[in-house]
Amino acid sequence: MSSATSHVNAAVQTPITQAMAEGALTRKELKALMQRSNSPALLRLLAWFCVVAVTAYFIWLAGDSWWLLPAMFLHGIVLVHHFSLQHECCHYTAFRTRWLNDVVGNICGLVIMLPNRFFRYEHCDHHTYTQLKGKDTEMIELPNSLGGYFWYISSVPYWKAKFSELFRHSLGELTPAEKKFVPKEERKTIILEARLMVLFYAVVIVASILLQSTVAIWYWFLPVVLGEPVMRAIRMTEHVGRPMVYDMKTNTRSNIVSLPWRFLCWNMNYHAEHHYASSVPFHALPELNRKLEGYIHVEKHGYLGAHVDILSQLLGRSPRQDKNNG
Repeated sequence: MSSATSHVNAAVQTPITQAMAEGALTRKELKALMQRSNSPALLRLLAWFCVVAVTAYFIWLAGDSWWLLPAMFLHGIVLVHHFSLQHECCHYTAFRTRWLNDVVGNICGLVIMLPNRFFRYEHCDHHTYTQLKGKDTEMIELPNSLGGYFWYISSVPYWKAKFSELFRHSLGELTPAEKKFVPKEERKTIILEARLMVLFYAVVIVASILLQSTVAIWYWFLPVVLGEPVMRAIRMTEHVGRPMVYDMKTNTRSNIVSLPWRFLCWNMNYHAEHHYASSVPFHALPELNRKLEGYIHVEKHGYLGAHVDILSQLLGRSPRQDKNNG
C-alpha cells in the first residue's frame, strides 16, 4: 500500500472500520447488533419510573428525620442517571421510533439541565475526536493533584459551566469553540432551546412560590445537586487516565459493574464498546462486549478499580497515561 493511500485510510478511519479492519467484528455481526427496537427501552422505562417513585417515597418517609439527607442522595443518584438515557436518545438508539428519542431526550435534559439538541452536537465531536486534547469537546483531563481530583468530583466546576452555558445561550451567545461544532443553520434552534429551558425553570420556581410548595426543592433540585458528584465520578471512569490517542483499543475504559449500576447507566459502563460502534443500542452492548473480549481495555474491578487506577497515576505510583500520546 502506498503512503498516500495509507494517509487517506487513516484520515477516514472510524472506530467501526478500525474494528472490522483488525478482525474484531465482521460486517454481518455488526449489522445484527445494530438492530433497534422500542421494546427494551419501554420496558426499562417502566422499571425506571418505579425506581424513581420508590426513591421519592423514601424522601417522603424520611420527613424531618436525619434520614432525609441519605434519602435525597439516593434519589439524586437515580435522577442524575437521566443523563445515561438522554445520551442513548442523542444517538437515536434508545428507541427505534425517532421521535421517541427526541421527546424522552428532551425530558431527561430538563431533569438535569442539559439542553438536548446542544448536547447532541457537542457529543458528536466527542466521538469524532475522543481523547484528542483541544478537539474532544467533553474531555476530562487527568487532574494534577488530589485537590483537582476532588474539586472536579464536587461538581462545582460542572454546575458553573452548565449555568454559564445556559445563560449565554439564552442571551443568544455561543463561544467560538461552540460555533465549531454547532452548524450555523442550527444556532437559532440552540438559542431557542436554551430560552425554553430557562422559561420552564422560571415557571416551576414561580409556581412553587405561588403555591408555597417546596416539592421541587426536596424531590428534584437538591437531590440532583447531591447526586451529581456520583455522575462526575462515573464520567471520569470512561476516559480519564487512558492514553490521549485515537486508538479505541486504549483510549476508552469499559467497567464491569453490578446489575443495579448497569440498569441505572443503561449499559453505558460498556463504554469502549459504545465508542467502537455508537450505533449499537444499549441492550446489545453486553453482546458487543463479548465480541470484543480481549480486544479493548476493560476494568474488571468496576468504577472503584478505575478510580484506583486514576489515583495511582495522579499520585505518581504508576505512569501518567495522559503523557502517552502515541
